Amino acid sequence: MGERCPMPAGPPQHDGGPGAVPVPPAHPRDKWSKKMDFLLSVVGFAVDLGNVWRFPYICYQNGGGAFLIPYTLMAVFGGVPLFYMELALGQFHRTGAIPIWKHICPIFKGIGFAICIIGLYVSFYYNTIIAWALYYFYSSFSGTLPWASCDNPWNTPNCTNYFGRNNVTWTNFSRSPAEEFYTRKVLELQKSGGLYNVGGIRWQLLLCLFLIFTIVYFSLWKGVKTSGKVVWVTATLPYLVLLILLLRGATLPGAWRGVLFYLRPDWGKLLSTAVWVDAAAQIFFSLGPGFGVLLALASYNHFHNNCYRDALITSAVNCLTSFLSGFVIFTVLGYMAEMRDVEVEDVARDKGPSLLFITYPEAIANMVGSTFFAIIFFLMMITLGLDSTFGGLEAVITAVMDEYPQVLARHRELFVLGLITVCFLGSLSTLTYGGAYVVKLLEEFGAGCSILAVVLLETIAVSWFYGIQRFSHDVKAMLGFTPGLFWKVCWVAISPALLAFIVASSLLEQPPLALFGYQYPAWSTSLGHLIGASSFICIPVYMVYKLVWTPGSLKQRLAVCIRPEKTVRDPQVEAVGMEPAL
Repeated sequence: MGERCPMPAGPPQHDGGPGAVPVPPAHPRDKWSKKMDFLLSVVGFAVDLGNVWRFPYICYQNGGGAFLIPYTLMAVFGGVPLFYMELALGQFHRTGAIPIWKHICPIFKGIGFAICIIGLYVSFYYNTIIAWALYYFYSSFSGTLPWASCDNPWNTPNCTNYFGRNNVTWTNFSRSPAEEFYTRKVLELQKSGGLYNVGGIRWQLLLCLFLIFTIVYFSLWKGVKTSGKVVWVTATLPYLVLLILLLRGATLPGAWRGVLFYLRPDWGKLLSTAVWVDAAAQIFFSLGPGFGVLLALASYNHFHNNCYRDALITSAVNCLTSFLSGFVIFTVLGYMAEMRDVEVEDVARDKGPSLLFITYPEAIANMVGSTFFAIIFFLMMITLGLDSTFGGLEAVITAVMDEYPQVLARHRELFVLGLITVCFLGSLSTLTYGGAYVVKLLEEFGAGCSILAVVLLETIAVSWFYGIQRFSHDVKAMLGFTPGLFWKVCWVAISPALLAFIVASSLLEQPPLALFGYQYPAWSTSLGHLIGASSFICIPVYMVYKLVWTPGSLKQRLAVCIRPEKTVRDPQVEAVGMEPAL
């Protein structure tokens, strides 16, 4: 980067212009112990349960191999540029999602509060799904898997085990052993009257969730130095398991049918707008810009770390993992179709958690060595979920602690304990007999349109208000080179246009909610919209608050509210800046 001039004893004020280095925190900021700790944490957050079930389902639903074209284009022009932007912002300003806005555009500070609320909503339901996986993991330690037959106390006369059998009558009322285990044993949905009467709490799931949050607490309580070590297991183990399951799936009879169905291109689908919306939504939710996680994780990097290379590597790993998981899923679905003597399409109708907790476990139960494969499959699901939870909660922790350092800096352990307690209490409704209905509602509205709208405003604030030239100078100060024209065009125009397109499409096309034949009442949809709006409303509310409490005329207030606050160059920060790029 060239030599830096020595700083005078009294560091001058800087107006937050190009290349300004933020004020160092009053207390020394944590740093990643190793570069791989950071990379694995980013990969662990981006690669989650959605990669295993959502991408394969979306892919075959939207044209198979042809879907890879819109998916790749949306990644190149939308997902990866925003992924890069967030890593660069977090690394340069070295602060969380709330206080970072005083360095960018103070009037948009409500984005930080919205991100934290969305993070809490996600923690209310996402960890419950991990708790379900833990329940399955525990149940897998048996000679015969409990969802392999209809001879259990929870089964009904409708239970029909037709896997690999002939002359079995299947009706609209028939249920597989795996489905009844999931709905009647794990969830006990039969004891719920829907959202009107969710019933009591499943104490077994309560214990599972308590154990999950205990692991999360002791992984996060000391900061990135502890979570950075845990992800060496939680971020790498899923790849070993995926490889084992892929090799096993490829040897099953009928596996090729599933692969052909997965990748068979339907070029006519590319003419449908819905396919492009699905591709864009999948890449944004998969890479995870807007959740504040990339800002938080990058804020613990060294100043000259090559975040550009990191963005390309980790986003490529994420996309390739999604593609790989499709083979893992569809080789098994092809096997199921072969054994049932039906079409792959009839097997692959389930999506969401049903694919992970009904369809795939049913196939595992009928394999040789079913206990082993069930154990490693659910262990993979637990680890996939855990490191995503680490990232999501670290975003909230970093944002709040950086906003109130004088109060919280010396009490991280207590603050993390309080946050975990809030998340645990907020999850209790998802542990009831009708908890699966609550999970579906939160999953649909807690982080749906609201997070996409937040990312859209974040992109506009950085590219249009902070200024693309100023942001480019910041990147040059860290990396020694200015982002190319491609990245600037994406940040200023293409990525915001894609996000606006997705948000508009999502608001216009909202199919009615249903789960296991239960149709959600109209009031629940209204409640869902309120949940989504409750986070986004922080942005306009803070804008009004900032304008009202800023002194001066309206023109002066606007000028102050959109101008980055003054920052100070500090010799200690410069010393950190002298460290070579990693």
